[in-house]
Amino acid sequence: MRDDKWLLSRLDYLWSEYFADVPQINPVFIQFGRYSRLRLGSIKMDPASKKTYITITGMFKDLIVPQVVVDHTIAHELCHYVHGFSSPHRRLHRFPHEGGIIKKEMEGRGLIYLFNAYKDWIKTYRVELRAHYEKKRKLKKFVWKFG
Repeated sequence: MRDDKWLLSRLDYLWSEYFADVPQINPVFIQFGRYSRLRLGSIKMDPASKKTYITITGMFKDLIVPQVVVDHTIAHELCHYVHGFSSPHRRLHRFPHEGGIIKKEMEGRGLIYLFNAYKDWIKTYRVELRAHYEKKRKLKKFVWKFG
């Protein structure tokens, strides 16, 4: 199982290798959050303390999730930081995903391999997720009918 210390090491690696030109002008923290199947990552800045918090789904603690998928999610959130979303940096765009800016940013930083690995993984994951919810829906119908 992965822990918050491992997550911080991935953030440090990605920042130093691919985002070294981006000054960390406020404290940035990263941690695993609750287990979520749909919200894989988020970034928020506390307006009072001006600290930025990156939260990664607890689902990614499991080693079955490829490291490149975790790295992609961290890099995705760092792109938001660079673009001025949930960071003190100047906002560069009106919306956080406007016009494919995340893909363009990752491509420009040599991270397209993460983007592509994530895209491949998400196709398989969506099939598994659909199957999970279909099974859950059928069970709910069964319990309602015979419960």
